[in-house]
Amino acid sequence: MSRIVAVNQTSLDQAADILRNGGLVAFPTETYYGLAVDPRQSRALERLFQVKRRRKQLPILVLVSETNQIPLLVRDVPLIFQRLIKRFWPGPLTLVCPARSALSPLLTGNTGTVGLRQSPNETANQLIRTFGNPITATSANISGFAAAVTADGVARIFFDAIDLILDGGTTPGGRASTLVGIQGSSLHCLREGTIPFAEVQACLANIDPVEE
Repeated sequence: MSRIVAVNQTSLDQAADILRNGGLVAFPTETYYGLAVDPRQSRALERLFQVKRRRKQLPILVLVSETNQIPLLVRDVPLIFQRLIKRFWPGPLTLVCPARSALSPLLTGNTGTVGLRQSPNETANQLIRTFGNPITATSANISGFAAAVTADGVARIFFDAIDLILDGGTTPGGRASTLVGIQGSSLHCLREGTIPFAEVQACLANIDPVEE
């Protein structure tokens, strides 16, 4: 079975080293447990797809711990997304932005875009800060099946396929993050999740022209 460890600076340092070496770490988020690899390493992304039995046409979402990490992933952040970041981050709102050309097509699913968010889960943010870069945050499950909400659940699903599992207790589960993108000049809901899309739209309803 995969090794489960309590969250402390020693285990976070171990997890960061694993990520730097192309390994796979499970960690808690504000919804389910997630699977982290270094999104800059194609070999690590390949392994992630194999472990999840996920189709390679599907992009992988990414977590940042600070907004200053956004430029590592995206070419530019649309103005309306900047307003959403101020309102909903950290939180379960994933923004699909134009991706930097250097990102692996395995990460973007050949879409030219990348979805990212900042989690309110402190363990997730501690892992990113210790690693020093964004991490992938796809749910800890075999594609098409329920995601794990406990460290033991991750171990039961993946047996010995995960290099390290950070035990952050039981996560809330529920709906996944809401995904939004931009089509033309309009906001578009790609997946409605924890945050109702109507609430996202309402945030943009009274934008001061000075902000634009």
